Amino acid sequence: MAKRHVEHEHENPERWLVSYADFITLLFAFFVVMYAVSSVNEGKMKVLSEAMTEEFRTRSVQFPVPPTSLKPIQIGELNREQPASMVEGHKLSPGNQIEQAQGDEAEEELEGIKKELEVKLGELIGENLLTISGNGRWLEIEINSNILFESGEAEPIGEANTIFLKLAQILGEYGNAIRVEGFTDDLPINTARFPSNWELSAARAARIVTILTKYGVDPRRMAAVGYGEYQPVGDNRSSEGRARNRRVVLVISADRQVRKQLDLSVDSPGQSRDVMKLDGSEKSETVQRPEVIGRNPAVSASGNSN
Repeated sequence: MAKRHVEHEHENPERWLVSYADFITLLFAFFVVMYAVSSVNEGKMKVLSEAMTEEFRTRSVQFPVPPTSLKPIQIGELNREQPASMVEGHKLSPGNQIEQAQGDEAEEELEGIKKELEVKLGELIGENLLTISGNGRWLEIEINSNILFESGEAEPIGEANTIFLKLAQILGEYGNAIRVEGFTDDLPINTARFPSNWELSAARAARIVTILTKYGVDPRRMAAVGYGEYQPVGDNRSSEGRARNRRVVLVISADRQVRKQLDLSVDSPGQSRDVMKLDGSEKSETVQRPEVIGRNPAVSASGNSN
C-alpha cells in the first residue's frame, strides 16, 4: 500500500509586522485625538462662555437662590498666639472699654488746656517767660519767678495776679489734678520767716494754691510742693543759670486724683527726679523732656535771687 505524502504548511516569519502596524496606527490615532483636545479655539470658547453665563443668569432670575453668608465659619480652636484684637468680632471687655475711653478723654482735656494756655498766655510764651510741655499723661506750665515774686518774698507782685487769674479761668473749667511746685537757686536765705530755701519755695507754691482757690479753682484738686534749691535746671555758678532755677511749675495731671503718682518730666534732659509713690516709698526716674513751647530766659541776676 502506497504511503500518502503529507505536506506541512509553511509559516510566515513576518506575521508580527501586521500586529505592529495595527499598534502604530492606534498610537497615532491616540496622539491625534490628544492634540485635538488640547487645541482650543479661543473664539468658540468665548462664545460658549458668554452663552453659559447668560443662561445661568436667566435661571437665577427665574429661580432665585437664597443669600448666603460670606463670613467664614471658625472650625476648631482659635490660634492661641493670635492677638485678641486680630480675631474677627472681638470686643474689649466693659472694664477695658471704660478705661480706654477715660484715657482718651483725659488726653483730650490736656490738649484743650494746652491750646487755651497758648492763646491766653501767648505773650508770655513769646517773651520766653513761660513754657508749656507735657505728653498724654500730664501738662507742665513753668513760669519764671522773677515775674511773680520779689527776691526773698512769697507774696506775688501785682502783675502776677493777672497771670494767676488767667490760669484759674482756664483750669477752673476742668477737673484735672494740679500740683504747684516751687524752686529756688542755691543762694542762701536766712530770715525769720524763711530760714532756708525749703521754706521759701514751699511758701510760694502754697501762696499760688491759695490765689487759684480764690479765683475759683477747687482746692481739693490742688497740692503745693517746695523743692528748694535741689532740682536745678541751670548752672547755679552763673547768673543766667540761677535765673532759670528760680521758677514755679504747675503740673496738670491727666488723672483726677491729686495724691496719685504723677509720671513727671525732669527739669532738664537726663536728670532724675524722686517720685513719691502711693505706698510712701520713693523711686528715682530719668525721663526726657518732651516738646516744649517757649523757653525760660537767661535773665540777668542783678540782685534777683531766690
